Amino acid sequence: MAEPSSVLVIGSGGREHALVLALARDPQVRAVHAAPGNPGTAEAATNHPVDALDGDAVAALATRLGVDLVVIGPEAALVADDADAVRAAGVACFGPSAAAARLEGSKAFAKEVMAAAGVPTARAHVCATADEVAAALDAFGPPYVVKDDGLAAGKGVVVTSDRDEALAHAAGCGRVVVEEYLDGPEVSLFAVTDGRTVRALQPAQDFKRVGDGDTGPNTGGMGAYTPLPWAPPDLVAEVTRTVLQPTVDELSRRGTPFAGLLYAGLALTRHGVRVIEFNARFGDPETQPLLALLRTPLARLLHAAATGTLDAEPELVWDAGSAVAVVVAAAGYPGTPRTGDPVGGLDVAVEGASVVQAGTAADARGRVVSSGGRVLAVVGTGADLARARERAYARLATVELEGSFHRTDIAAAAAEKQV
Repeated sequence: MAEPSSVLVIGSGGREHALVLALARDPQVRAVHAAPGNPGTAEAATNHPVDALDGDAVAALATRLGVDLVVIGPEAALVADDADAVRAAGVACFGPSAAAARLEGSKAFAKEVMAAAGVPTARAHVCATADEVAAALDAFGPPYVVKDDGLAAGKGVVVTSDRDEALAHAAGCGRVVVEEYLDGPEVSLFAVTDGRTVRALQPAQDFKRVGDGDTGPNTGGMGAYTPLPWAPPDLVAEVTRTVLQPTVDELSRRGTPFAGLLYAGLALTRHGVRVIEFNARFGDPETQPLLALLRTPLARLLHAAATGTLDAEPELVWDAGSAVAVVVAAAGYPGTPRTGDPVGGLDVAVEGASVVQAGTAADARGRVVSSGGRVLAVVGTGADLARARERAYARLATVELEGSFHRTDIAAAAAEKQV
């Protein structure tokens, strides 16, 4: 199968910048486009204005550019049917249909699919009223886990021992899923699939809490690293067998095959692997360190998934080292972030480190300024986690953004073999 020579990436965040950088490294790819993109993607791709939630506009852009492949980044765009519109226009698309993307768009639907597929997950109650929420909280006891049923940009989950806080979160969400608390370390495992064949990536771990020591509220992710030296050697094979393949098979059985990136958030509990959640796209910030180590040509891999030929592709090839990503967040995040501040130090060179832009924009003077809560991620690579951390934090020290903050302990425990 011929590798695509031109690719359009939809989105404007860190995940999309990381995808653009990986695609631009592919020697067979002649042109990379991003829409709407950000100042970072503009350095390796051609940016185009588009409403990422308007599937018809995305399909029209893909047709006008004559690209071989469209990669849909944001979850909201997938739920809004971008992938369906692109496929209807006759262009290969990496990303599930709106029907299959409900796996992320509705946590209640994900629970239903997991039950039908026999996938191990936390016990849960779907609640629509305050009384139902209160009863579910009392049934499970603390720590309480309350999840907004719909999309919430990674901030729809509260884990707390304060019952009033759990009730208040539920009251602001509408329908929620109340779950039993799962103990044990958490793992992110991505898989590329064409709806039949599954190719799992190597596992990663992200850090959701805003502060060092996993303190403070949940965020969209403050950092991540890969691989996991402490993970069981058969973890990927086990999760593929018990979680990923059964889920893909169940969605196919329902007539809504999942072709794209299936992301399983896992807890390694004392009772075995349990699924915390599914996402229907590349996760941020795990994508940044994972793609920094992936050596398999990304365009060919994603095109195979988009065209139903993944079974003919070889197993993935990885660099032998480690990668660590540390997020730089704007003042006020994860509440109301401050925006419009100039971002400096983007052109500083540090060996084994790079910057992936996320919440950035260009102001009227052409300067890169902050435009969101998670402004950028600094990625360090090295022979081991300790070296990768050293390079990531050395590069981070050169970034200039007034009022910004970051966690200082990303991958620290794993590097010191304390997980």
